[in-house]
Amino acid sequence: MTCLRLRTALLGMALLTGLSAPATPASAAPAALSPTAEEQRLDRAVPQEILARSGFADVAPEFTRELAGARSYAQARRIVVREGSALWRRAVDRAQGRDPAESRPRGALPRKGGGERRADLSRDDDRPLYWARLGMTREVRVWEPEFALTDTQRSALLDQLERASRGQTDIRYPRKGHLRRVLLTGFDPFTLDRDIRISNPSGASALALDGTVIETAGGPARVETVVFPVRWQDFAEGTVERTLRPYLPQVDLFTTVSQGRIGRFDVERTNGAWRGGFPDNDNVSRTETVPVTDPAAQPQWTTTTLPYAAITAADTGRFPVYDHTEVTEIPAGGTDPVVRPDGPTPGSTARAGGGGDYLSNEIAYRATLLRDRLGLHDTLPGGHVHTPVLQFGAGNTDPATGTVSDPEFVRNRLDIIDQVRAIVRVAAEAAFRK
Repeated sequence: MTCLRLRTALLGMALLTGLSAPATPASAAPAALSPTAEEQRLDRAVPQEILARSGFADVAPEFTRELAGARSYAQARRIVVREGSALWRRAVDRAQGRDPAESRPRGALPRKGGGERRADLSRDDDRPLYWARLGMTREVRVWEPEFALTDTQRSALLDQLERASRGQTDIRYPRKGHLRRVLLTGFDPFTLDRDIRISNPSGASALALDGTVIETAGGPARVETVVFPVRWQDFAEGTVERTLRPYLPQVDLFTTVSQGRIGRFDVERTNGAWRGGFPDNDNVSRTETVPVTDPAAQPQWTTTTLPYAAITAADTGRFPVYDHTEVTEIPAGGTDPVVRPDGPTPGSTARAGGGGDYLSNEIAYRATLLRDRLGLHDTLPGGHVHTPVLQFGAGNTDPATGTVSDPEFVRNRLDIIDQVRAIVRVAAEAAFRK
């Protein structure tokens, strides 16, 4: 999920900027906000079909009814947290075959004939969670309750809903026992104005792996996952650090995951402190140094501590896996960007990490910088993995006429999920041997 060079045939990504209500007289209640560009896509035919065919069309209407019954901010907050958490658990349960509304086996497609029926999308699909969440956030954004709701309170409700529905408040590791701990992150779909049907295999992998135990040669490992938005502003406001900081000192391995290049996995060796400006899911661009706390001590580059040699040497699945070392830098004393196939040179300024200059590079940069600032560089394996681009079948590539799913699309997503699981297993085994 990164804005890489055209020759990589990469899909781009995105992140949103916050909205603020217009100033109002002190005696007036703040007005409701308008839906964001991201939320406005929800009414289009494809999102509505995905919701209907996944059994998630009831999520936003039921949430709206619950919220309408709130008589105070405190009550609204409880509803938002409860329903946001329920959406995350429902999406995870569906992905792992526990949703009672989903009776078909993993990867199954609709039966021909007999018309449309409930929940006929493959259960490994990450898109129902994405579109259902947007239905909920849009309702909070435009909601006009009977009681006074300040701008600050509305923003807090939106924040709590985002966090709860992304698994960020649902990370649960056993307090005792012999289980190792792995933390994995994914992303929402992106580039939706290019093709609104898009699914993100990193988000699908997060749903498939959350709460699962992977058996490794070094013992069982419990995987917990979260999903992040494709919005610049959320990252600038510290969503990555706030989510990961409590857990990095506790885990044995972490990996951020996003969608990258066509036909390959990449373990990104180096991450750069630069935003390249590709529009996010709210059609906002940012071109600047990655904004972090304590910028005076901010490095231009951070590096992976994942066992990349072991990962790339192992047979983890259908797609080749590369140790990707290329970056783009402005050399020390220079003015123009230069591509370096073997990583940055001393004193250079970042213009693209191995993962590009979009939010996949940024999450890798932020997570590994946080690792280093916590003093864990030499003890905690962590870094970024790019999955292949998730592609539709050969006869289903036109967004205007194509269907929301097809057998090759499902197979590609399932193969990517399985290979992410295998890469985690290999990384854990290599790390646990040390």
